[in-house]
Amino acid sequence: MTLQWSAVATFLYAEIGLILIFCLPFIPPQRWQKIFSFNIWSKIASFWNKAFLTIIVLLIVLFLDAVREVRKYSSAPAIEKSSTSRPGAYEHTQMKLFRSQRNLYISGFSLFFWLVLRRLVTLITQLAKELSNKGVLKSQAENTNEAAKKFMEENERLK
Repeated sequence: MTLQWSAVATFLYAEIGLILIFCLPFIPPQRWQKIFSFNIWSKIASFWNKAFLTIIVLLIVLFLDAVREVRKYSSAPAIEKSSTSRPGAYEHTQMKLFRSQRNLYISGFSLFFWLVLRRLVTLITQLAKELSNKGVLKSQAENTNEAAKKFMEENERLK
């Protein structure tokens, strides 16, 4: 495996690990919101969209390169015909086809998981905000309910 595909595979494994960590049920969204609100994240946030788009473009280019390689080695009937002159040509072509398919899967899943990871982080932050809003709205509703009860009692006393 070349250096670029080793880097993409490592990136894929890191994405899978992060997605699994984000999906752990015993870590509430409020905790993730606290983690995401550290000062270091606010400094990185200005570069986040640029980095995200750069990684997307890089993964798309690698994916398209892998598609090209798969198409190149899938349609190689000329090598099969000339296998009498070179006995290992068919196996060599099949090896290259396997490697290009492996690279296609690695880059495709890496691209997909990168998009899933961004959406997952967005949903976690939205859920944390909504849960905090829920608590505020619940306390406001309780205060309004108590005030309404007080006014109803006062109204009954005045009658």
